[in-house]
Amino acid sequence: MLRVAFWLTALLFIPLGLYLYFLSPGVAALLGVSPLWLARGSGALLLAWGAFQVAASFRPDAVKVAGLAGGNLLCVAALLPAALRGADALPPALRSLLLGLSVFLLVLAVLAILSFPSRRGRL
Repeated sequence: MLRVAFWLTALLFIPLGLYLYFLSPGVAALLGVSPLWLARGSGALLLAWGAFQVAASFRPDAVKVAGLAGGNLLCVAALLPAALRGADALPPALRSLLLGLSVFLLVLAVLAILSFPSRRGRL
């Protein structure tokens, strides 16, 4: 179950990171993203985070699980307030997408924490 949390997180962040990194100026102008380097920098970070999740899934340990859970919870902490406060400014579809993404990342973080075997079980 722990590896599933790593892989699902990677499957979310790698395509999103690639999309943002190679975001065309026309799409950026349509979405109102300015400056473009900010979207590309965010894409690079998300791509690196997704690649780390793939690598970490092969040998999960306490530090990698903490990184997965912490990173996902930080994403939730950034997305959830924006979705809840931006009810007037955001289109309903985008607001629903942000809320769904927040719930998905929260579930993956909790799943990773609960799936990691405790040290007490090994004694």
